[in-house]
Amino acid sequence: MQAFHCNRCGQSLRIDDSLADLDDATADMLMAPLLAEEQYQKQNRKTKSNTLQIQDGSQSNNLKPLHHRVIGTQQTQPRSGKHSREIFNGGPSDSFVVLSRSQATPPNQTSTSGQPLLQPQTVPATDEKQWQTQRNNNLTHRLRVAKRLFDLMSSKSSVDHPMCHECTDMLLESLEKQLEDVGRERDYYIDFLKKVKDGKVSQDEEKELVKQVKDLVVQEEKVTDLLKEEEDKRDALAKQLAAMEEEMKELNKRDEAFWEKSNSYQLKLQSFQNQRDSINLKYDHDVKQYERLQKTVVYNDAFSISHDGPFGTINGFRLGRLGSHSVEWAEVNAAWGQTLLLLYTVANKLKFQFQTYRLVPMGSFSRVEKIDGDSVLSYELYGSGDFGINRMFLNRRFDHAMVAILNCLKQLTDFAEERDKSLRLPYRINKDKIGELSIRLQFNQEELWTKALKYMLTNMKWILAFASRTIVTADAPTPST
Repeated sequence: MQAFHCNRCGQSLRIDDSLADLDDATADMLMAPLLAEEQYQKQNRKTKSNTLQIQDGSQSNNLKPLHHRVIGTQQTQPRSGKHSREIFNGGPSDSFVVLSRSQATPPNQTSTSGQPLLQPQTVPATDEKQWQTQRNNNLTHRLRVAKRLFDLMSSKSSVDHPMCHECTDMLLESLEKQLEDVGRERDYYIDFLKKVKDGKVSQDEEKELVKQVKDLVVQEEKVTDLLKEEEDKRDALAKQLAAMEEEMKELNKRDEAFWEKSNSYQLKLQSFQNQRDSINLKYDHDVKQYERLQKTVVYNDAFSISHDGPFGTINGFRLGRLGSHSVEWAEVNAAWGQTLLLLYTVANKLKFQFQTYRLVPMGSFSRVEKIDGDSVLSYELYGSGDFGINRMFLNRRFDHAMVAILNCLKQLTDFAEERDKSLRLPYRINKDKIGELSIRLQFNQEELWTKALKYMLTNMKWILAFASRTIVTADAPTPST
């Protein structure tokens, strides 16, 4: 007989003989207290519910039991498979009231629904015993009784019945552990209750505690107010922080824009500084060049006076003649032309006007004009190698021209020495002599004439140095204030 299964592990169960042989009286005796307790609980819950509705003045939902099981008659409905599904429906025959045997319907008299009919007639004893035996041996009856018993047991606990031996043992072990835990918890509560009873405070202590509670309540109110103030401050600070964060974002944007402009300005400034440095370098170079040019006198480069042995030279031309050193008259005339040009240029730069004489520079054929009132005499400042009367005539005029050059040099020397008291030329000039040597060529020795010309060029060099200093000072720029 395998009509039941374990509700925990699903194992098939066999009904014990003690349950299989139960009759209606014994089953009703077992189930009656459970049914009575359940009916009492339902009635008690209903009473409490009505009381609460009256007190509240409103209708509330009916309370539902924690565990609800429907206990009814057993009907078997066919289903697919080996076993059939059992459905229990409640009915009048499920009552736990035991009817007398005389009121029971014999097994051969049933209704169309399969339920026994109640008849008042008396059943014979032999038929009743036979009917009772047949009823107890009926599988459907035994299953119905066992099922009702299991349902009642399951409705009164949190465990679903039936169960196998193994699951029952495991459940018992679990319940024993729970029992131990509950026992320990009960002991803790008992100890705590004892401590509470033993530690009961006196009236004075109770008053003191009440006072402390009141003080704590007052302090709590103060602290609550303070907390509220602090929360308000926190909210204000949060708003201020949000405003400052927005301001910080704006400042960050402005800072980024500023640095972009700064970088652009730095690039432009660097480019400008590079250009400025380049211009400054060029300016320094030009200034140095200008200073060098200021210190450079053109006249010193245009008129280079030196000497070549016994000869004085001007721009490389020798001035004079010697028997041992033959010098062409063309070179001598060119030297005299450069000498006259030197005097003429220096006098013009110094804005000096010669008295009696006027210089006419014409290169190798220069001449000197003597102004005597309205008459003007012209003397050629060049010699010739011709013989005869013409040579003598030319030498006279040449001598007058050289004496005139020497006179002009003396005028310029006096002007320079007057301007610069520290200036003193090395060779003094007196009429046609310089350094006690005559500058005339006629009736003079070539060596003495050449030497006198060398003295003259030496004085010319001094005059040129004086003129260079004067010209540089006059051309120097006036310092700005």
